[in-house]
Amino acid sequence: MKRLFSILAITFLMAIGTVNANATTAFASATATVTSVTQEEPAAEDLTFHQELKKRFIEGGPGFMGIVLLCLILGLAIAIERIIFLNLSTTNTKKLTQNVEDALNSGGIEAAKEVCRNTKGPVASIFYQGLDRADEDIDAAEKAVVAYGGVQMGQLEKNVSWISLFIALAPMLGFMGTVIGMISAFDKIEAAGDMNPSLVAGGIKVALLTTVFGLIVAIILQIFYNYIIAKIDSIVNDMEDASITLMDLLVKHKK
Repeated sequence: MKRLFSILAITFLMAIGTVNANATTAFASATATVTSVTQEEPAAEDLTFHQELKKRFIEGGPGFMGIVLLCLILGLAIAIERIIFLNLSTTNTKKLTQNVEDALNSGGIEAAKEVCRNTKGPVASIFYQGLDRADEDIDAAEKAVVAYGGVQMGQLEKNVSWISLFIALAPMLGFMGTVIGMISAFDKIEAAGDMNPSLVAGGIKVALLTTVFGLIVAIILQIFYNYIIAKIDSIVNDMEDASITLMDLLVKHKK
């Protein structure tokens, strides 16, 4: 009986040792696997946005992609310049009108002209031109306001047409790159005499990348263009309303 218990105890201990050995082996194997996966993760890690953008830009080819990028740079430069100019040209029309009216009542035409000289923006310039002709008659003042309003509107719209040109040019260049890429792909098929996907994949990818970048540039510039047009319309509306108000003030002052 004691021998039987001894045999069972030895067998039990051997079984526990085997289980522990297997567990240790499994744990070591799992640790090695995790370590291997961890080491491989940086290689398989997704690229950052800038790295991915740079990679796709290079894959698209320096020729058309460089021209599309130039359209974006020039378009943004003009758009930013116009936005700064338009913001500086924005005037508090109600406050200016009130100041001009107070100056007319207190100091006459010269005092009102001095208020306009000390105020920036196209509305103040139009007021000054109208006040400068106020000594002649109302019709002369009105003609001066209308004529100078057209001049100020031309300054507000200066270089905006270049932005619309780049908006149209960027996707057209992208489509041209697409056509050239497809022609290159078919040339490779013709030269190889076989429809091998690896032969045409590069040309098709270049074609698609140029189209995508051209459309992205057009979308970005279109947003800026619409904002600029809306800002110009707002300023022009203020100019027209202020011109009517100025004529009313001059008629009232003449009386």
